[in-house]
Amino acid sequence: MQNKGLIKFFAIVFTIVSIYQLSFTFVANGISEDAKAYAKGDTKKELKYLDSIGKLDVMNLGFTKFTYNEVREKQINKGLDLEGGINVILQVSVKDILKGLANNSKNPTFNRALDRAVKEKKGNQDYLDAFFDAFEQESNGSLKLASNEVFYNRGLEGEINLGMTDDQVKVVLRKKVAESVESAYGVLRERIDKFGVVQPNIQKLGESGRILVELPGAKDIDRIKNLLQSTAQLEFWETYKPEELGNFFVAANDALKKTETKAKTATTAKVEDSTVVKDEKSKVESLLKDTKKALKGAQDLGPLFSKIVMPAQQGSPYVAVFNVKDTSVVNSYFNRPDIRGLLTVANAKFVWGKPSKKAPEFTELYVLKGSADGLPPLSGSVIIEAKDTYDQLGKPAVSMQMNPTGARKWEEITGNVSKQGNAIAIVLDNQVYSAPGVSKGAISGGQSEISGNFTIEETKDLANVLRAGKLPAAAEIVQSEVVGPSLGQEAIDNGITSSLIGLLLVSLWMVIYYGRAGWYANIALIVNLILIFGAMASFPGGFVLTLPGIAGIVLTMGTAVDANIIIYERAKEELREGKSLENAVVAAFGWKGAMRSIIDANVTHVLTGLILFIFGNGPIKGFATTLLIGIFTSLFTSIFIARFFIDKDIVKGRSLLFATNMTKNWFTGFNFDFLKIKKFTYLFSLTVVAISCWSFFTNGFDQGIDFVGGRTFQVKFDQSVNAEEVKNALASETVFGSAEAKTFGNSSQLKITTKYKIKEENAAVDKEVNEKLYNAVKKFYAKEISYDEFINTNEGKSIGVVQAVKVGPAVAEDIKTNAYWAVIGAMLVVCLYLVVSFRRYQYSLGAIAAVAHDVIFVLGIYSLLYKYMPFHMEIDQHFIAAILTVIGYSMNDTVIVYDRVREFLGGKSHHGSFNKIVNDSINTTLSRTLNTSLTMIMVLAIMFVFGGDSIRGFIFAMLVGIIVGTYSSLFIATPVLVDTISKDDKKVIENEHNA
Repeated sequence: MQNKGLIKFFAIVFTIVSIYQLSFTFVANGISEDAKAYAKGDTKKELKYLDSIGKLDVMNLGFTKFTYNEVREKQINKGLDLEGGINVILQVSVKDILKGLANNSKNPTFNRALDRAVKEKKGNQDYLDAFFDAFEQESNGSLKLASNEVFYNRGLEGEINLGMTDDQVKVVLRKKVAESVESAYGVLRERIDKFGVVQPNIQKLGESGRILVELPGAKDIDRIKNLLQSTAQLEFWETYKPEELGNFFVAANDALKKTETKAKTATTAKVEDSTVVKDEKSKVESLLKDTKKALKGAQDLGPLFSKIVMPAQQGSPYVAVFNVKDTSVVNSYFNRPDIRGLLTVANAKFVWGKPSKKAPEFTELYVLKGSADGLPPLSGSVIIEAKDTYDQLGKPAVSMQMNPTGARKWEEITGNVSKQGNAIAIVLDNQVYSAPGVSKGAISGGQSEISGNFTIEETKDLANVLRAGKLPAAAEIVQSEVVGPSLGQEAIDNGITSSLIGLLLVSLWMVIYYGRAGWYANIALIVNLILIFGAMASFPGGFVLTLPGIAGIVLTMGTAVDANIIIYERAKEELREGKSLENAVVAAFGWKGAMRSIIDANVTHVLTGLILFIFGNGPIKGFATTLLIGIFTSLFTSIFIARFFIDKDIVKGRSLLFATNMTKNWFTGFNFDFLKIKKFTYLFSLTVVAISCWSFFTNGFDQGIDFVGGRTFQVKFDQSVNAEEVKNALASETVFGSAEAKTFGNSSQLKITTKYKIKEENAAVDKEVNEKLYNAVKKFYAKEISYDEFINTNEGKSIGVVQAVKVGPAVAEDIKTNAYWAVIGAMLVVCLYLVVSFRRYQYSLGAIAAVAHDVIFVLGIYSLLYKYMPFHMEIDQHFIAAILTVIGYSMNDTVIVYDRVREFLGGKSHHGSFNKIVNDSINTTLSRTLNTSLTMIMVLAIMFVFGGDSIRGFIFAMLVGIIVGTYSSLFIATPVLVDTISKDDKKVIENEHNA
């Protein structure tokens, strides 16, 4: 080996650097464990402890010191599936941004294009591109983007003018949308930093308008979702007094009687919240003085009045109290043009109040005074400071300070309200939080306060949101995952167990099969693992280790010895030909020996890994990263580290046979005619493919929510439960309407899936789903469990929701599109490489036939058996990752065989017919093929048994794929190669070899 000293130097340096980088992770983990022990499950206390030592030196290397903050930044972070917490993808509404840029244009063509873009957006297409396509179709050249009815307005003055073409305007709009997403990113970062979690992560996902937020250790799920999705659209409105709306309500109720189904006589309801009403009153009483006579003694109150729980009291800022469940129906009444036409007041806006904690089923209706264009007199943009405080009654409130412009307007509004005797409604995100009156004249100075039905946490979050600023457009959670800390610890335990057992078995096999050379491969394997973790710790921006990432590391153990196996098998062949150990080793490590096979096999592997990285999301990207790092570190250690010890044996004159007495004759002299039985293998494979395709259309697949959208909950019970009974409870019309419940792992744990309101992406719906789930399944617990215990991810949690995943339909469509192109792309790219490398298209044909066979085979197994297997066999992102990995390994096996076929066909040392030469090629590589596959199968089997329920389906796909891939490389790829080479070419080769 040339430059041995230089390579040895780099190997030592890389190892030392890796250990150095890993030291930060060990120190940070130790401090984190101390903080958890100190806090005893109190996240705030844990965070406070870590903040207190942030600037203290915690690591002293003698020549330099590091503070805890510096150490934490350099560590390998654990993903949510290992740490617990919440992961969400927020979609900033580009539609809302465009509306704002168009100054809320009422142009029908523009608005139809906005709506059409939502419906016709395809796959991974950005909403902005979909809008441009829709606008062209809707306008058909009759309306330009630069029209004064669309984007030529004061807000875009200087950037868009009337003479611009649509293409020129598109450039400006792309820039403006990107700026808005960047602004949303900044606002969310500010909110998260102030919210307080140990290691928050926030990043933009390309140019899609999506923002990933990861909050490890976060526990209050509903609160976090509210915080992230709140647009912070703070507005101040004047209210109409109840007596000003009396005639309208009577007229509206009469009109509704003619068109709506007759309402039953209403029953009375008690409202205990003092902000609503203090005593129970009959609904037969008048809403207002003007309605008393109309309603007295009535049996049919009418559609509107029958919904009223309580009319307004004297001096109330609201007009009536309703049930929350009736708000959508009442909204539909007030949105009708004929009903709005009955209004006797100008520019009225109907807004609901924030329900109180004491009476969450009731809410007040306010009628607000707006301007002609529907805008409030004053918005929250004038707020320059906000902090949580307490009002005069000692209740949580938010104090705000306005800028000079806002202060002047505030003084004007409060002066008007003081004179008129109405109220000022403080509206946040289209919900009235409070509506105080003003009794002592105008308020100057711009100091104001929001009080109402707040908890301490709500005032802290509200002040945080107001300080950070408002989002430029609505941000909706389109994908989320919640993982409990107990599930994360279980994943870590499973990962460590499978890693250790896998490492031990692979190491043991290498020693049994290769003797002392196996020990050298094992040392290379250990160095390889150190380098992998060192590379992760050195990763720019910080590496996040996930459960699939651990699977990638364990998988790398199987591939790490692959290059050693190829080299050792070649060395054994050279020794059998009578070469000395030194010459055999030089030949084995040479380009014409094992190197060409190793490079070809690993290039195909790298290509599939890169495609997996490009098209994967979240944990799958982590899996791909780990796999790619492992390929390069494995090559380095297999080729160079093991070589050091082999060369040392040569120098010292030791005997090295690359085998043991037991294994030295294994697979030698093997002479099976693989091509003779190709008709049977073709028939078998075609039968399997036909059955699989039949199953695709009849059985279909168990598609995960990654592909179809929906919500999945992993729920643990304190006793065994019947999955069918839980499913029936959840599928009732009063809960989700339809749902699936399957046993997951054991009989006290279920995986529950539903598509209930999946298209409605807001925090209120998420909370509604959580509450419905809780109310439906709480009866299946032996002991009573509270909502907070059930839904939130507390430390040491052993029952309730331990994992929750939500995928919106748009994200699911994108994932499905990515998956399709990833699989097709991987097959085409690898086959293109084989054409370039082997210089014959027939090699690619054989490889593509084998890979297509493998993919269909695995899909067929999943389609046929998903209803019967005791573990989940979902088609999701993890499955696609498994398929791509199978493609890589199938190509790997095929390339090893093809490389020997190319060698034998290119040389003249082998005689006989074309088929005999090819058969000899396969037989001489059989030990390499089977040994490589055996180590992979062994590692995957260990992961399947010990890796945990969450990745069992993922591992099973790879396990089946590796077995089938080994079969196809021998019985499909090579026969197809032989059958596609012309008779004339075969004859030429036979003549050359038998001359």
